[in-house]
Amino acid sequence: MNSSSSNTLILLADEAQTAALAARFASAMKGLRKEIVEGGLNLRLTGDLGAGKTTFTRALLRGLGVAGRVRSPTFELVEEYDVLEGCVFYHFDFYRFEDPCEFEEAGFRDLFGPGRITACEWSAKAGAYLPGADLEMTLGIEGGARRAALCASTALGARILGEVC
Repeated sequence: MNSSSSNTLILLADEAQTAALAARFASAMKGLRKEIVEGGLNLRLTGDLGAGKTTFTRALLRGLGVAGRVRSPTFELVEEYDVLEGCVFYHFDFYRFEDPCEFEEAGFRDLFGPGRITACEWSAKAGAYLPGADLEMTLGIEGGARRAALCASTALGARILGEVC
C-alpha cells in the first residue's frame, strides 16, 4: 500500500480483500456519521466492466448493516438503502446513459446532500451534472487481482481515507 495525504494505491488479491477494504470503509463511515448527516458523502467508483465496482459496493452496504438483497442498479439506475440510523445510501449506475442531461432530467440531483451517501458507477456518463466527489476509487484488473486507486477530494474524503488506510 502506497499512500500520500490524499492518494492511496491498494492491491486486492481476491474478492475477500475487496470485502475487507469495504468493511474498513464502512467502519470509517460509521465513525463519521455526524459529518455525513450534516453534509452527505459522495463516492465515485470508476473502472471497466468487471473491475469490482459493484462487488465493492455490495460489501460496503453489508458493512453498513444492509442484510437484505443488494441489487445492481444497472437497469433501474439507482437503488436505495437505509443505513447509519437516518442516512440514505443511493447506489447509482449511469452505464446506460446516452447523454449526461439524463441525470438532470431524472431528478437525481435531489438525492445528493446532507444525510445522503452516494456511490456512483460510470460517473463520466453523468458529466458535469453530477455533484463533486468526496472520494474516488478507480478499480483496475492486474493479472488475477484488482488495483484500487483512491483519491480524496474533500476534507471528509481525506478523513475516511485516513481511517481506511
